[in-house]
Amino acid sequence: MVRAYLGTGLIGEGLALAALGRGERVRAWNRTADKTRSIVAAGGEALATPEEAVAGVTIVHLALTADAAVDALLDRIADHVGDAIVVDHSTTSPEGARARVDSMKARGVRFLHCPVFMSPAACRAAQGVMLASGPREVFDAAAPWLSETTGVLLFAGEEGHRAATLKLAGNGMILAMIGGLADVFTMATAQGVDPNDVLGLFQDFDLRNVLRARGAKMAAGDYGTAWTLAMARKDQGLMVDAAQGRALAVLPAIGARMDTLIAEGEGEKDLAVLARDVRGTDV
Repeated sequence: MVRAYLGTGLIGEGLALAALGRGERVRAWNRTADKTRSIVAAGGEALATPEEAVAGVTIVHLALTADAAVDALLDRIADHVGDAIVVDHSTTSPEGARARVDSMKARGVRFLHCPVFMSPAACRAAQGVMLASGPREVFDAAAPWLSETTGVLLFAGEEGHRAATLKLAGNGMILAMIGGLADVFTMATAQGVDPNDVLGLFQDFDLRNVLRARGAKMAAGDYGTAWTLAMARKDQGLMVDAAQGRALAVLPAIGARMDTLIAEGEGEKDLAVLARDVRGTDV
């Protein structure tokens, strides 16, 4: 088989190098030609245009930076890919992904949106998680080839926006987690406790249990009390005070949201009531 990689930044480069390591034929194109050098050095072929790169290949992998770049590139290659499956690994808006899945289907292009939770190193090692949205028959045809490129391949559904939404959900959790960790490190340091001691706490206090248990309550709209919002707000105040005026990323915003809900009479419900308005934002 022959794979084409359009967009050979960190993710595209890693995926292409992994394919070469498996003994596959690889074509590459990037707007900045210098970014294909490592692929050529490993045995791949660099093409001058994306139209040339996709001609006669089995599968096309896109790894770009934004919706507009994906749209522009798809418009260039749609009439040149033939029966190849086109897979977009870019992190994009749900609305853009939905529109692309629908428009490519209408144009007769076999297309999937497949964003990844994979670092460059994970791409080179074919590890991590890849999501997929698009027509089921296209996914079924592509799955054997996609499975070779990742550790876990998950079909998110035929509606084009679903993988993009889950990708943003995962990235949102990373942002919230890293921001929260930065805050507790700041608080601990202000109190003379080393951040490594905070990490040591989480070796025994497994936060995955919190995610599973309270997350299930939040998703179900169950706000039966285990830790009241009012008491959690009191603890949030202690945390901010313990930081002794140092800059915090997440805790102040959480406190402001708590205050709004408490003022609306939600203070004696469980902390999970922070998700009270979720149902109003369903797609």
